[in-house]
Amino acid sequence: MDLAAGFPGTTRDDWRALALAVLRKSGVEAGSPEEALAGHTYDDLTIAPLYDASDLPADLLADPGLPGSPPFVRGSRTSTGWDVRQRHAASDPEAVLADLENGVTSLWLVIGDDAIPVAELPTVLRDVYLDLAPIVLDAGPQTLEAAEALLALAAARGTAVTGNLGASLATPAGGAPSSRDVVVNLAKRCVADHPGLRAVTVDATPYHDAGGSDAEELGCSIALGLAHLRALTGTGAPGAGPGGAGDSGTGLGVVQALGQLDFRYAATADQFATIAKLRAARRLWARVAEVCGAPEEGGQRQHAVTSSAMMTARDPWVNMLRTTLACFAAGVGGADAVTVQPFDARLGLPDAFSRRIARNTQSLLLEESSLGRVIDPAGGSWYVERRTADLAERAWAWFQEIEAAGGYEAASGLIAERIAATRARRADDIAHRRFPITGVSEFPDINEKPLNRPTPPDPHEPRAGRQSEERDAGADVVRYAQEFEVLRDLADAQPERPKVFLATIGTVAAYTARAAFAGNLFQAGGIGIESAGPGSDPEQIAAAFAASGARVACLCSSDRMYAEHATAVAAALKRAGARKLWLAGKGEYEGVDGCLYAGCDALGVLRATFEDLEVTR
Repeated sequence: MDLAAGFPGTTRDDWRALALAVLRKSGVEAGSPEEALAGHTYDDLTIAPLYDASDLPADLLADPGLPGSPPFVRGSRTSTGWDVRQRHAASDPEAVLADLENGVTSLWLVIGDDAIPVAELPTVLRDVYLDLAPIVLDAGPQTLEAAEALLALAAARGTAVTGNLGASLATPAGGAPSSRDVVVNLAKRCVADHPGLRAVTVDATPYHDAGGSDAEELGCSIALGLAHLRALTGTGAPGAGPGGAGDSGTGLGVVQALGQLDFRYAATADQFATIAKLRAARRLWARVAEVCGAPEEGGQRQHAVTSSAMMTARDPWVNMLRTTLACFAAGVGGADAVTVQPFDARLGLPDAFSRRIARNTQSLLLEESSLGRVIDPAGGSWYVERRTADLAERAWAWFQEIEAAGGYEAASGLIAERIAATRARRADDIAHRRFPITGVSEFPDINEKPLNRPTPPDPHEPRAGRQSEERDAGADVVRYAQEFEVLRDLADAQPERPKVFLATIGTVAAYTARAAFAGNLFQAGGIGIESAGPGSDPEQIAAAFAASGARVACLCSSDRMYAEHATAVAAALKRAGARKLWLAGKGEYEGVDGCLYAGCDALGVLRATFEDLEVTR
C-alpha cells in the first residue's frame, strides 16, 4: 500500500522554492533556505531545517543493525524499559524504602562523612533486598571501605548483591580518583565472586557539568573507559584478545574487563541531542570493543542522569518540565538506567513530595505513555540517524586527539582547554539570551515565594578530602542559570527592591510589546519595574519618573513614536534626575545611553543597572 498515493509528489526543490518565498516576505534574503534556517551546536554540527532519506548514513542503509547486536546503536539489549534509579545522599532508610515501594528499582547512594557515612550503610539498607534492588555506590576516596561494607552486609544476610561499586580512576561527583589497585582488585573480586556486580563507573557527567559539549562529553568518556580497560587488563594498550589475560599475566581478560564497566551520561531538556548522544556513545564504545577483539561484548551499559547544569534554584517548579523532557530523551535514547533529579535539588535535600514527583515522572513515561515498550523508537528517523552519525564522528575525532596526547590522564590540560572554550561560548549565549532559561533569564517571577530545604552536600562540589574531577580539568562546575541567579539573590537582599522606570510613550498598543520585553529583561535580574502608562507628554512622563523614586529609565514604544518623542522625553527624564536612559529597540536618539533588543548582552545591561542603582553586596 502506497500511503502517499493520494497526494501530489513533491521534491526538496519544491520545498526550497516555497521556503524562500516565505523568507523573502519576512525580509530575509538568503541563497538557500537551508543556509537561512540552519542551526548549529557547540560541536559545530549543522542542524538542517529539513531531512529526508538521502540524509541517512551510508552504513545505516547497508546494515541498520539490531538491538543487542554490534554496533549497538539501536540498543545494548533486546529487553524493553529501563531501571528507575533514585539518588540518596542522606541517611534516611524511610525515604529509601518509600522509593522502592513506589516505583524505584535501584539505588544510587552517595557515601561519605558529609553524606551517608560508611558505618550507616547497613542502616540505610536495612529493609532493602540486595538481590532484587541493585545498589550503585558513589564513595570517592572511601570507595574501598564502602564496597567492603556492602559486600559484608550481603555476606551476613547470605544473599547476592547487584549493582556497581563505583570505583573509578576519576571518581564522579567531585572526588579524588580511586587508586589503580582498588579499581583492579574490586573488579577481580566481582568477576570471581559476584557475577551480578560491577566494579567501575565511568562518569562523563563532570565534563557536561563543567561546560563541555556533547561530543566532548562522549570523547572524554570513551578515553576514560579505555583507561580503565588498560588498567583492568594490565596492558599499556588495548588488544589482549577476547577472554585473554593482559600482558602482565595478572589482569582480567578483555571480555571480563568490558563486563565491569558502567557509563554515566547527562540527559538534558534538549531531547534530540540527548537521544543522539546516548546512541552515539554505544556506537563509539562498540568500536573500542571491536578493536580490542571482543565486538560482541561492546554493548555499553548506560546510566543517564538528568543534567545538574540545567537545574535552577529560581522558579524550581520549571525543573519538573526540564527533567521530564530529559527522562523522555534518555528512555528513547536507550539508557539502561535513568535517574531523574528532584525539582528542588538545587535548593537542598529533596523532600518526600519532590522525590515522589521524580520517580512518578519515570513511572508515567514507562507505564502510561508506553515509552518503555518499544526499543529504539527514534530508529529510522532521518534526523536522529544523521545527528547520531555526525555526533559519533565528531566525538571519535576528539577521542583520537586525547589518545594522541597520551591518553586520558596525560591529556588533562588539553581537555580543560577545550571544555573552557565551549563553556565560554555557552556563557556568551546565556548572557545574550540566545540560550534562554525559562523562569530565570526569560519570564521570571520576582515575587515567587522561596522554597526552603535542608542544605545537603552538593553532588558536584568537592567533599572534604576530595578533589573534583572538574577541578582536575581546571574548571569549576557551571550551572547555566547561576549568573542571573546571583543578581536575583543580590536584588532580593536589598532593603528595598531596586527599580527601573519604564517611560512608556503613546498608546497601550504602541508600547506594550517593547515594555513587556524590557520589563522581562530587568526582572531577570530581580529588578522591579514601574510604568508611566499611556501618554506622550514629556513633562508628565518625567513627573511620573520622579514620583517613582527610580534613577534609571527605559523608553518603550514604537519606532514611529520614538521618531516623534524620544529626544524630548529623554531630555525631560534627564532633567528629572535619570542617571541612565535605555531604549527598548534599536536607534540613536539624543540623551539615550543604550539600547535593549533581542540578542543584546542582558547580563551586561543588568550589571550596569546595578551599578547605576548603587546596589551593594
